[in-house]
Amino acid sequence: MKARIAVLVSGGGTNLQALIDAQSSVLKSGEIALVISNRSKAYALERAKNAGIETAVITKKMCGSQEEFERKLIETLEEKNIDLIVLAGFMTILSPLFTSRYPRRIINVHPSLIPSFCGEGFYGLKVHEAALEYGVKVTGATVHFVNEIPDGGEIIAQKAVYIKADDTAETLQKRVMEEAEWILLPESAEMVSKAIIEER
Repeated sequence: MKARIAVLVSGGGTNLQALIDAQSSVLKSGEIALVISNRSKAYALERAKNAGIETAVITKKMCGSQEEFERKLIETLEEKNIDLIVLAGFMTILSPLFTSRYPRRIINVHPSLIPSFCGEGFYGLKVHEAALEYGVKVTGATVHFVNEIPDGGEIIAQKAVYIKADDTAETLQKRVMEEAEWILLPESAEMVSKAIIEER
């Protein structure tokens, strides 16, 4: 019996693709049962459909408020008996009401070595721009449990990526994805899924 995973996405879904691809290798204790996007045009939805995974679109606009948006999210997750929630480029901060409902059941991938370049306002290219501006020589990615503090939950795994002299935010973003995020996220999802199954 595998842990049922829901992946929450907002954009292109490259981390989702890494998870889908890992289902035949790394991710053996969990299966992606649902992909939810808060943007109807997110390419991640196409990736899910191509892999035969059920999708849902829930937008704040459609719901009218953050509270209603989260209520709809919870309803959808519970309907599908989801065990683990993976945030893969999900561009919405979830409230403490939501996160406290799922302790150690929500994981997120962040494109830096937490506690550097994280927290509110640090997402997407902004993280890599900050790393380059600061002049750090090593960056990377972190997978962590999600709690009420943005990027503040317990760290599950980290992987370092060296910064090159000619890096731009774009080249760095690509390398951090390829060398860290796409490896760490499936490994961490497997680790947490395995723990969920063992707790049953």
